Amino acid sequence: MYWWHRAASLLQKGEIQQFGFITTNKIRQTNNQKIVESYLTATPPISFMYAIPDHPWMDDSQKEGRGRVSMGVCSQGKHQGVLAQVILERREGNFVRVNLHSDVGTINSKLTLGPSMAGLNPLKANQNISSRGMELRGSGFIVTENEAQELGLGSIPGLDKHIRPYRNGKDIADISRNRMVIDLFGLTSEEVKRRYPAVYQWILDKVKPERDTNRRAASRNNWWIFGEARATFRPALDGLSRYIVTPETARRRYFVFLDKSVLPDNKLVAVASEDAYILGILSSRVHKEWELATGGRLGIGNDLVYVKSVCYDAFPFPDASAEQKARIRILAEAIDTHRKQRQALHPKLTMTDMYAVMEQMFYGVVLTPKEMLVSEQGDLASLIKLHADLDAAVADAYGWPVTLTTDEMLSRLLELNRQRSAEEKAGKVRWLRPEFQNPASLETSQLTLF
Repeated sequence: MYWWHRAASLLQKGEIQQFGFITTNKIRQTNNQKIVESYLTATPPISFMYAIPDHPWMDDSQKEGRGRVSMGVCSQGKHQGVLAQVILERREGNFVRVNLHSDVGTINSKLTLGPSMAGLNPLKANQNISSRGMELRGSGFIVTENEAQELGLGSIPGLDKHIRPYRNGKDIADISRNRMVIDLFGLTSEEVKRRYPAVYQWILDKVKPERDTNRRAASRNNWWIFGEARATFRPALDGLSRYIVTPETARRRYFVFLDKSVLPDNKLVAVASEDAYILGILSSRVHKEWELATGGRLGIGNDLVYVKSVCYDAFPFPDASAEQKARIRILAEAIDTHRKQRQALHPKLTMTDMYAVMEQMFYGVVLTPKEMLVSEQGDLASLIKLHADLDAAVADAYGWPVTLTTDEMLSRLLELNRQRSAEEKAGKVRWLRPEFQNPASLETSQLTLF
């Protein structure tokens, strides 16, 4: 960042009129953002006039075109700029042909449109019902369905509580491996040995050797239990018929319901709610724009990273009426059902494929034959319509026009986060699951009514 800092300093002093750099796309990582942000908010400020946050880069040493860069041009003063985003990449010989989609707005230090999202406050309303999934720290916990049966699943009473279906981010994004996991949380090693001797021997042989070399004493000593078993989050899942998950890292963002029997992997972010209203809000354009502005990016593919502490914990849900919630529930259920039905009809159809092609259709890109097949199999025209209706319903729940620009939407969400934080400090919390998060408040309410 030295040269960027030096150029920004010269620009701020008026010694140059503009500067532009091609940088690695790591310029958008948190520590580097702080340097950029210090100039965007300085007196006098500088502004991005043009930026491409993520672009392929090829040279003779990268035959596969696996480099990624960011580009930005800055001028002095407060200005809006043109943000160009790559929406299609195709390799053509020694070149990569890209299609860009451009929007005009205030370009922030993350090279996205809208106001800076620095200084967000986590909200009590969202607390205790979201977590990353289980961190195994031992591949031996994972078994196939056949291996699970050989260990006694289906024949030994109670074992179904400890060998359960298991899903990770790739299972959700692509074709599921249909793996199961041995979950012995809540049992001592002696209880496992006495009640499920075959399972004990399996873990002893396939997990303990790996755990014995672990630097963490807790992992070594409790070798039969997941490294992070999410003890504080598990109660939030009790009594639910299903819950919401999204891959922590994904090319496109989507949320789905998982059955209560399924345990989530560490690479899934889980929300302990069976309410389709919550699924609908998280699946809307409002939340998508929020995530793009607050989340991270990772790897060669510049994949989205759902950073729970800001993407979820700080997100202000609307104060919707009963009628608005009912409408959102209907649409969210329809979206979840549509996707699952289409995947059941076409087992090779993935969430990644569907949402990638939907993005192409949204921007009017001519589809390849392969993409056209995905569109047909997924009935994506219907899915796009459902998402459009959901976006309108969620905007209505916020009391906003559906035509808000990204800048306008993020500014309102940022202000709403501040308002809600102030309300919570004064004692008013809009709990998402009051019966779990704050049951005492319901008891007080019922006593008052009585």
